[in-house]
Amino acid sequence: MRKIPLEERKALGALLERQSQAEVMDRIPQFGEAETGCFTAPPETVPESLGVLMFNMERGVHLAEIQDFLGECPDIRHFDLILANELDDGCARSGNKNTARELAKASGLNYAWGLEFIELVNDENEKGFHGNAVFSRWPIRRAGVIRLPEQYNWYFDRQRRIGGRLAVFAELDVGGRPLGAVSVHLENRTHGEGRRAQMETILKAVEQELPGMPVILGGDLNTNTFDGRDKEDIGDIAASPELRRRCLEDVFQFEALLPMAAEAGYEIVPGEPEMTRRKPLPGGGFLPLRLDWILLKGARAGESRTVSTAREDLTFARPGSALAAFTGAELSDHNAVWTMCRLE
Repeated sequence: MRKIPLEERKALGALLERQSQAEVMDRIPQFGEAETGCFTAPPETVPESLGVLMFNMERGVHLAEIQDFLGECPDIRHFDLILANELDDGCARSGNKNTARELAKASGLNYAWGLEFIELVNDENEKGFHGNAVFSRWPIRRAGVIRLPEQYNWYFDRQRRIGGRLAVFAELDVGGRPLGAVSVHLENRTHGEGRRAQMETILKAVEQELPGMPVILGGDLNTNTFDGRDKEDIGDIAASPELRRRCLEDVFQFEALLPMAAEAGYEIVPGEPEMTRRKPLPGGGFLPLRLDWILLKGARAGESRTVSTAREDLTFARPGSALAAFTGAELSDHNAVWTMCRLE
């Protein structure tokens, strides 16, 4: 995706002091594009079930280790599709790499990537781009992005960004049959109603962009069960066993987007309470959250599980690999969610 020079990025950011995100984003064509790349030929045969992985990769900072994780973890080696969040392109924190393209090339996958934010806080960023991706072993016929209604203006956050949340969609060719794939990242700095409004936009757009075909939709839906802007709420939840249970067991009561998706005909995976995010707490430790989901329409889920990305659970790492040499606490602050699914 075409680079925007640093001084131009700064000038565009300065416009947000007096203009809306939507007005500034209209000046930047990259927000309406999906970058694609092809690094594999189609599989010779279509399996009875497709393996689907949903993984928030936390900016791709540990890219080599994530590549090993995808290739070596016995639970997920047979995936056909990855729905991924938080992948940088030209950010200093991840080595100024196009992390989606490098991951696709190293793993032998096709990909579609969409721009969520342009980061403004670090002048060492080559591009400062940050977004979401669909990776596939199957050909991508076409791809695009779905911009979501704004629930929080990230320019006035300490992270200072141009942009807003989005979904990336791709129409795949699975042995001559179309399959829709959608990678979603909803807003954490809002309440359940804000996320419901964003998901409503996605479901309507999917009907228009991917009509009459099975759809696999997934991502970090940020189903906290609270408004991420309210730091006092987070502290109260962390201190209360009852409220902590709400974040894992009672999510459907507080996040209207999930029953709305079910009413629209989507099967929701995982069905059982699973922790998919370890949110660090100021005093140490973490708050377990259930944020990452796979939603299926025109397909049925089979076996599914949540795969830990904490270092102590990476016992399958191949000796001598980057993953075996990893010394951090976790590859990502999110676990990966995986399922096998059969197209109807």
